[in-house]
Amino acid sequence: MSEERNPNRTQDAPSWGKLFLRFIISAIVIAIAAFITPGFRIEGLWGVVFAALAISIINYLIERVFNFDASPFGRGIVGFLVAAVVIYISQFVVPAMTVTFLGAIIGAIVIGIIDMVIPGKTI
Repeated sequence: MSEERNPNRTQDAPSWGKLFLRFIISAIVIAIAAFITPGFRIEGLWGVVFAALAISIINYLIERVFNFDASPFGRGIVGFLVAAVVIYISQFVVPAMTVTFLGAIIGAIVIGIIDMVIPGKTI
């Protein structure tokens, strides 16, 4: 009966559990990318958590303001470059994170490859 009152309600709205799981997966993927990418470094567990949070928020803002999927392979080369810029900008928000622009590009490639293997949206 509640579905009849609110016909605009979507069945696919993510629950808090799904959002939390996506965040944890994102943090793991970002930690792996930082570990294996030269020029991309995050110090400590809290640094990884804050980096995942900053990247997620910046990505969300880009999606809302520009109506654009900023995942590494979401929109081809443009999506890949936007993902690299998001990674690069995040270092100015997260003190435990340092990344060169080349490191951000390589990190976007690594995150994109890992994202193809691990289900769920990462960046």
